[in-house]
Amino acid sequence: MSTFEIVAVLLAGVGAGAINAVVGSGTLITFPILLSVGIPPVVATISNAIGLVPGSVSGTWGYRRELAGQRKRVLQLLPASLIGAVTGAWLLLNLPDETFESVVPVLLVLALILVVTQTRIQGAIARYRERREESESGRGEVAATFVGTYLVGCYGGYFAAAQGILLVGVLGSLLTDSLQRINALKNLLTLVVNATAATAYILVAFDRINWQAAGLIAAGSLVGGLIGSSIGRRLPAPVLRATIVVLGVVGIWRIVGA
Repeated sequence: MSTFEIVAVLLAGVGAGAINAVVGSGTLITFPILLSVGIPPVVATISNAIGLVPGSVSGTWGYRRELAGQRKRVLQLLPASLIGAVTGAWLLLNLPDETFESVVPVLLVLALILVVTQTRIQGAIARYRERREESESGRGEVAATFVGTYLVGCYGGYFAAAQGILLVGVLGSLLTDSLQRINALKNLLTLVVNATAATAYILVAFDRINWQAAGLIAAGSLVGGLIGSSIGRRLPAPVLRATIVVLGVVGIWRIVGA
């Protein structure tokens, strides 16, 4: 890489780490930059996933206060993200690139609808609980959330772009909690997905990793995660929700127009 390209990839890592901590679509910054400096798509995807792990760590750390009291949820959903990431990594290494990319815009549209209608869905779930036994509705909520988290984990292990938006849409619709606490949970679960996928790539696709690109993104995303979490935690719920929607629309536009 030239000096200009090195700086571009490093800054893209900072931006991706910050956006991932607040919303979750940082790959839409880093992936095109990696392609523009001549890195093949699959190599770029794998290197990017490895590079974003430090940013996920710093973003999760920045949201540690909002994670307090969610230990039970974390223990329930971590296996879903773990298994989903392994599935997605396997798909990336064994299926054509076009297989999932063709459905990404549809998934993003669905996620944005879930984010926008989150409060109404939560209200409907609350009314449903009132009409049913708490234990029965609780089991259904856990099962639905587990399945949704697993599916987003599959997507995240395969491509990663905007998985945070998808996960906020799923979790925010099924769990009754503030958007900031949902976002904190999202950061932790995406960390699990990114770290698991990165480990799988290192073990079985070491020769397909561009370590220079991964290292630059790692350094940038580590700083970006701290910046993003510091900003994101201060955003009121309506502003955070609007930010998610705007970046989601931009993500759809970039993917469709690619």
